[in-house]
Amino acid sequence: MNKKLSLPASEEDIRSLRRGDMVEISGVMATGRDNVHKYLVENDDEQARELLEGRLIYHCGPVVDKDDDGNWRFVAAGPTTSIREEPYQATVFERYGVRGAIGKGGMGPKTLAACEELGAVYLHAIGGLAVLLARSVKRVIDVLWLEEFGTPEAMWVIDVEDFPAIVTMDSHGESLHEDVLAASREELDRLLDK
Repeated sequence: MNKKLSLPASEEDIRSLRRGDMVEISGVMATGRDNVHKYLVENDDEQARELLEGRLIYHCGPVVDKDDDGNWRFVAAGPTTSIREEPYQATVFERYGVRGAIGKGGMGPKTLAACEELGAVYLHAIGGLAVLLARSVKRVIDVLWLEEFGTPEAMWVIDVEDFPAIVTMDSHGESLHEDVLAASREELDRLLDK
């Protein structure tokens, strides 16, 4: 059964999630890729703090369009590879009160340690479902740094409903990515011993 997560989330909400939990996320979150993370680490942006506190940051470079009324809408919203944000993610969590990140491919030990210390999580969105994931985006609330960074790298503030994701790194120091790596190494060793 999927767990429901409403944003903004408290530390208690996040610490109740465990590695392997399937989650449906509703509320306001923001996208952020390389340029956004680098900017957030190099600056102390009060507007970004207000937008991000208690929320999730989605590693996504969306495909967007405008409707007939001139409102932005997401056409595709697939996750991008998260490990590129490893140098920044822990600082972004701490400085901006972010409760977690969503992406694909996993993150490293610095992010896992920050999840445990700060009460945050890393969630995996399924790659290849960009159009389906975009359907969870009910509206675009705002976009920051569009001119400076361009469409895929801007920070899109979005309202989502039942956005599907899987907890792969929890606030208890558990990592599904590490589990898979250890099992793969064990199987490789077994095969090589034959």
